[in-house]
Amino acid sequence: MRPEVALPILLPLLSGAISLLFWRSRPMQRFIAVSGNIGLLVVSVWLFIATLSDDYITMQMGGWPAPFGITLIADMLSAVMVLMTAIIGLAIGIYSLATTGRGHEKFGYYPLMHLLLAGVAGGFLTGDIFNLYVWFEVMLVSSFALLILGGERPQMEGAIKYVTLNLLASVIFLTAIGLTYGTVGTLNMADIALRFDEVEHQGMLEVLAVMYMIAFGIKAAAFPLFFWLPASYHTPPVAVSALFAGLLTKVGVYALFRVFTLLFDQSMGYVQTILLWGAGFTMVTGVLGAAAQYEFRRILSFHIVSQIGYMILGLALYTPLAIAGGVFAVVHNIVVKTNLFLISGITHRLQGTYQLKKMGGLYRERPWLAVAFFISAFSLAGIPPLSGFFAKFVIVRAGIEAGAYVITAVALGVSLITLYSMVKIWNEVFWKSLPDDNEVPEETTPAGDDGRLVKPSLWMMYLPVVILALFSLLIGVFAEPVMQVMNHIGEQLFHPAGYIEAVLGEVAQSAAGEASP
Repeated sequence: MRPEVALPILLPLLSGAISLLFWRSRPMQRFIAVSGNIGLLVVSVWLFIATLSDDYITMQMGGWPAPFGITLIADMLSAVMVLMTAIIGLAIGIYSLATTGRGHEKFGYYPLMHLLLAGVAGGFLTGDIFNLYVWFEVMLVSSFALLILGGERPQMEGAIKYVTLNLLASVIFLTAIGLTYGTVGTLNMADIALRFDEVEHQGMLEVLAVMYMIAFGIKAAAFPLFFWLPASYHTPPVAVSALFAGLLTKVGVYALFRVFTLLFDQSMGYVQTILLWGAGFTMVTGVLGAAAQYEFRRILSFHIVSQIGYMILGLALYTPLAIAGGVFAVVHNIVVKTNLFLISGITHRLQGTYQLKKMGGLYRERPWLAVAFFISAFSLAGIPPLSGFFAKFVIVRAGIEAGAYVITAVALGVSLITLYSMVKIWNEVFWKSLPDDNEVPEETTPAGDDGRLVKPSLWMMYLPVVILALFSLLIGVFAEPVMQVMNHIGEQLFHPAGYIEAVLGEVAQSAAGEASP
């Protein structure tokens, strides 16, 4: 029994339940929001350290052996993703104390946040394909509720687009699961991987591969069904936008990495071809959409799409180095994208707008904020020695080694346009003078039901921004040990036999023995 693999799921669920018990007490809910996320960070570090030592940590729920029961498993990829979830959860929890109004807190903001974190962690740790679907639905329900919290018209319009496309992805995913079970008679992912090798009609596997690719591609906001993301992520409160930006699409990317390295034979060349084309179009359409925008959060939303393309490119190239670079891109993007949304919230608090043309002068007024933006934005663009540079460098190197020169050139070109977008924000928000027609608002949090406005503790907004900016900087400065972890992840995913054996044990060994001549 290894409880550390279950605690990242159980602790947010417990925090959410306790928060519901104290739903009348605003101070208790805020205390639980921070203390619960601190606890999540502690158990996530415990899991990460344990995985560094043991490679794979498994837990069979209810004492049922695999493949009959539900398996929880942490490999290095899962452990890293859970750790990043905990870091972002704590940052959002602190930031929310200064930005979430009484009305939102009264109607379940903090319990929904905990439920979303539990869903994300569950998706990363499950070894069962149906339970992956369950955790996706937990995330969908909690994220939809967070998206419409407040009930403003733009939120409702964005939520309709968000939930419609994600429900379509869920239907495709569930259909693929049903066909998978009908084909091989199991839902355990390690067991599916063994049984897929014995399937007589390989055409069914090709159909399943496409279905999973479409379902997870929608969840990850990949081309062509990505428009739900820039239509919705700029509408909720900024803490919710930042939470979504950092984590939600990354679960879709994680599912793509897990399914297409564990279940499907990458010798199916057309799958890699589709992924390569999808990665290229995702990068290009996302960055062009960002370049055309002049609203802070809409620019950042389109850049989520663009950066997803780099992650998928790492999978599509399908070498250990490329996979390591793709995961590096995921980790780096979780940090910097969350931070950029948090910074946009601070600039809105200071100047009362997200429209770039109406902003300015923050370099002189708030130099520390300008430095934090500079680190995060130029890291996103891949400027050395920041974290984004090393992630993109590894992917570009893998592309050149694989002979994929065209898509590598596209990735480099997209980085230049990303830099243009970030410089545009820098010039408009920080460098130029504040326009004369902008009336700077008083620094207040949203009003509650009683109509009162509350002076914020601005340091609670600055603290997570500074920490995440330093974290991104440290990832770049200490890129070598980080890259060692990423290379380990790349090797584990490229050679999934260790994962299968960790879940199935003697069953996997006997199957391997029967398969050998």
